[in-house]
Amino acid sequence: MTSLSRRALLGAMLSSFALPLQASAPATSLRPRLRPDGVAEPPTVQDLVDAAGVSGISSLAVARLGSTEPLESVAADAPLPPASVGKTLTALYALAVLGPQHRFATRVLGTGTLANGRLDGDLILVGGGDPGLDTADLADLAGKLKAAGLREVRGRFLYYGGALPEARLIDADQPDHVGYNPGVSALSLNYNRVHFEWKRQADKWAVTMDARTRDYRPDVTIARMQVVDRSAPIYTYADRQGRDDWTVAQGALGNGGARWLPVRRPAAYAAEVFATMARANGIVLDTPEEARSLPATSELARHESRPLVEIAKLMLYYSNNLTAELLGLSASAARGGKPASIRDSAQAMSDWARATHGLRDVAMVDHSGLGDASRFPAADLVRLLADRQVHATLKPLLKDIDVKDDEGRPMSAPGFEVAAKTGTLNFVSGLAGYVVRPDGDDLAFAVVSGDLPRRASLSRAERERPRGGRAWTARARGLQQDCLKRWGALKAQG
Repeated sequence: MTSLSRRALLGAMLSSFALPLQASAPATSLRPRLRPDGVAEPPTVQDLVDAAGVSGISSLAVARLGSTEPLESVAADAPLPPASVGKTLTALYALAVLGPQHRFATRVLGTGTLANGRLDGDLILVGGGDPGLDTADLADLAGKLKAAGLREVRGRFLYYGGALPEARLIDADQPDHVGYNPGVSALSLNYNRVHFEWKRQADKWAVTMDARTRDYRPDVTIARMQVVDRSAPIYTYADRQGRDDWTVAQGALGNGGARWLPVRRPAAYAAEVFATMARANGIVLDTPEEARSLPATSELARHESRPLVEIAKLMLYYSNNLTAELLGLSASAARGGKPASIRDSAQAMSDWARATHGLRDVAMVDHSGLGDASRFPAADLVRLLADRQVHATLKPLLKDIDVKDDEGRPMSAPGFEVAAKTGTLNFVSGLAGYVVRPDGDDLAFAVVSGDLPRRASLSRAERERPRGGRAWTARARGLQQDCLKRWGALKAQG
């Protein structure tokens, strides 16, 4: 269908129809009230789906708050992956289990006595699942040790990230080098990414790998990079001798640049950086060793995260995958002990959602939505979002979404607002949240599109920038915008 016919559909929709908001509805689009004789009925929501031209399946639903049934829907029970829209469930799960004021603690423990500036025992860096821990926080932690009088450690320097399941990556189907798919550990640092920078010097390149924040740039050896004379592939990765070994194609570097690469050994990465920060404070530590369990210890220093509710808001805004995994794993551990894996914890979260919120078909394989084997139908998304308590908890945490005209420009006064979570994978696009109406009668909605056969046909190398992916996503997002304008124009009745 042409863009002209799509515009005609939207014009008719926005100018002419009123849809009664009632508690129950058929499984397909409601029929709007008839206009005076001789005037054609406005387009249905199915017409919008047809006009969008999105290959695969588009699944959508909208409901009034407090209702368990949609006002209108299309293929609402289709089992599609939610992508990052699934983080809405993770946020609710963590907030319900841990509480909005929960803080994650990163601790430094000692196994012996501290006297006259000397610790006669081992020093242990212990992760508590803080997703926002960064190099500056470790510098602050090392400073607290110095302030406590520590000058010398006679024993080993150990690190422990085993309070939660550890994994080398979140989703094995992603390209090796994408920073949004790092390792996972209760001891994590800088969102488990290392900063790779290169500068051309004559016919060679100077390469650095560091754990930078605004004020610190400590070099690391846990991740190494070698420039190789080739044109492709751009990156290769190998797990070698306890380190992340990377190579990069010389032909892709140009004169200089930088990017973040994922860290596969987060706890070891954090320990190496902490040793550097301790050395800067006059405390020399041995080469870090991993602790498999925690012995009897005393606490020497700690760093606490910001409150969970703030972390959840940042997670939903920036859609950080590591944060979602650590929040979900921490909630599962608090409910029933340390889960066996990310997948095991995600299943526990899905079970909780079914028991607590009456969801029917949700089946997550992780907490971030990165894995395309997760399933979260639009009907379940809307059933969750339409819960008034969920609305009160989640709506203040969601990002404001622009309502755009047919040229893709933000509308200055659409007459309503949208607070929602986006989600994108290759050939999967979703948007779910609330149409915020000036009369206070907000609507919960979800629109998810997916062409799963097309996604499944991609090789790992193609998944960063697949051919046709941008055009497909643009059409899917166009459908989302069309639905928002339709639902924002609904007139409450009764």
